Amino acid sequence: MIREQRTTRVSATANDAAWPALPYAAWQDTYATLHLWTQIVGKVRLKLTPWLNHSWHVTLYVTARGLGTGPIALDGRDLSIDFDFIDHVLLLRTSDGQFRQIMLRPVTVADFYAEVMAALADLGVAVRIDEMPNEIAGAPRFGEDHVHAAYDRDFANRHFRVLASTRRVLAHFRTGFLGKASPVHFFWGSFDLAVTRFSGRSAPLLTASSTPGLPLAVAREAYSHEVSSAGFWPGGGPIDYPAYYSYAYPEPAGFAAAKVRPAAAFYFGDYGQFILPYDAVRTASEPEAQLMEFLQSTYAAAADLGKWDRNALECALGEKGKVRAT
Repeated sequence: MIREQRTTRVSATANDAAWPALPYAAWQDTYATLHLWTQIVGKVRLKLTPWLNHSWHVTLYVTARGLGTGPIALDGRDLSIDFDFIDHVLLLRTSDGQFRQIMLRPVTVADFYAEVMAALADLGVAVRIDEMPNEIAGAPRFGEDHVHAAYDRDFANRHFRVLASTRRVLAHFRTGFLGKASPVHFFWGSFDLAVTRFSGRSAPLLTASSTPGLPLAVAREAYSHEVSSAGFWPGGGPIDYPAYYSYAYPEPAGFAAAKVRPAAAFYFGDYGQFILPYDAVRTASEPEAQLMEFLQSTYAAAADLGKWDRNALECALGEKGKVRAT
């Protein structure tokens, strides 16, 4: 693990319902299986949806019960596919009233893939997806993966609750920006929830992609413009715990040495990102405020050092039921 977390002993708090413990080691097998399941569903959306800038057309969205595609346009009707992590079911529904459901339980990726394809065929949805996983080194094709088959209902639900609480803060953070900003969306390739702000200026052409299964053309299009991006990731590799991250592309000079908040945040050079351990948020007296502080301070560092036109791009955070003054 890179850098010992400052909250290694996590005690129960009043925030446990909204910000539950999510120790990486305890659910990594379920995490690995879910990562691949979400890729199957995400690739269906990818295949059926016209390309949108920065791959925004491939993402999933946090719902009141899990993760979903939103409506996918077919010929004269719409399809939606939703993971429900409360009743633990995958729901496939069309706008003409048809539906199929697949129970979420311990089953191989190969079996899950076959069930999803069969359900789509039953609904009259003709689609073939690329079976090779993205951004996962050495992974077999979906139809040949008989290894990943874990599903712990409790941890799947915990992960959903973390996403739901995080989405609320990211969505509020997004309201403080007048420039181009992404939706708060879930990238199934990297299995993270993210929101991105744009300066409005083009970025230097990306010359290489070191991410396995991510074509250079896709990476170049994703980073065609200057960004400050932040989000949540359950962890993996040297960061073997769930964490929030924030980075800038291109990274401006001095970014790594910027003073950001809260105190638990640090810059991890191998990823070129500021990292805030999730446990530092969930154990705080006000988790939402702790996370917002991280989002605001890391964005400010990127924008100031990158010489963004902050006066033109920013505004006060939105308030419920109140029209923004112009």
